Amino acid sequence: MAKELLEGNAAIAEAAIRAGIEAFYGYPITPQTEILEHFSERMPELGRVFLQAESEIASINMVYGAACAGARVMSSSSSPGISLMQEGISYIACSEVPAVLINIMRGGPGLGNVQPSQGDYFQAVKTAGHGDFHMIVLAPANVQEAIDYVVLAFDLADKYRTIAMVVADGSIGQMMEPAELPPMRPVRSPEERADWALTGAKGRDPNIITSLYLGAEKLEEVNLRLQAKLKEIAANEVRWKEYETEDADLLLLAFGTVGRVCQTVVREARAEGIKVGLLRPVTLWPFPSARLAELSEQVRGILVVEMNAGQMLEDVRLAVEGRCPISFYGRMGGPVPLPDEILPELEKLDAETAAGRG
Repeated sequence: MAKELLEGNAAIAEAAIRAGIEAFYGYPITPQTEILEHFSERMPELGRVFLQAESEIASINMVYGAACAGARVMSSSSSPGISLMQEGISYIACSEVPAVLINIMRGGPGLGNVQPSQGDYFQAVKTAGHGDFHMIVLAPANVQEAIDYVVLAFDLADKYRTIAMVVADGSIGQMMEPAELPPMRPVRSPEERADWALTGAKGRDPNIITSLYLGAEKLEEVNLRLQAKLKEIAANEVRWKEYETEDADLLLLAFGTVGRVCQTVVREARAEGIKVGLLRPVTLWPFPSARLAELSEQVRGILVVEMNAGQMLEDVRLAVEGRCPISFYGRMGGPVPLPDEILPELEKLDAETAAGRG
């Protein structure tokens, strides 16, 4: 298929449609409202369900209900809207039903602003709701990856009966780029629903989907099952991108839009004779800790760059375990770090670690 010029938010919605989404429930919030706008036009055209709920709390519980019925279902929001959804996210996780969420991140805390940010890293990978669980979290760096990872999110959610979230900052949601959409998948028929779905008893014993277990032993049994599933996901679904790491003796580490910016930094630094590579996590959870640990044995320093105060930085430190020095450069509240800001930080790290060369 030929590439076409697509806005990030509209591309995300169309990718979900082509992945076979059956229902979308959401609430408008900048900078992701175009996702709802696209769904509001396309879903009725296709005979599928679109509903603008009265709040983010209502929308996540509608997602929960549709997911229990075995439907491919999704919601989208931005930072404070995802905060409101967290109780429902926790219910979905414990109930082990598949759902896809999109977070087009904006500046915070609080209402913040509508500028791009990566301040929701902790929210996505650490505090998505109460209890012991993780969502699969995918971080695209451009519109094409946003399309691809939305499709992947649906497949992973179904495979593991879990929540998959795509996190992208407002830059990706609002930018327009040439990209290729996937072919249209058919929507599943009622007969193709999974055997666990609540489709009516139909002569069989009824299914029960719940997140309420009053007995401590029973809830622990559920949690142990969830942990086994998370262990399987961590073993099989870690994804990342690498650039110029083969001979690197310094490493940049960034995700999403900043990871894209850092590719330019790699080119500019190498033009100066600084042998730097880039590791860009695609899955923020599960985090590519093992690969980062390997690279930390090779390089003499790591520079982490984020659009926050240093949230992924904590996972980097846990993976590196003191094998090499780690520096950080971050911008908060909406500014996107540019190559001419990052390069001096890399040059500084190069100078500070030069004694370790050879």
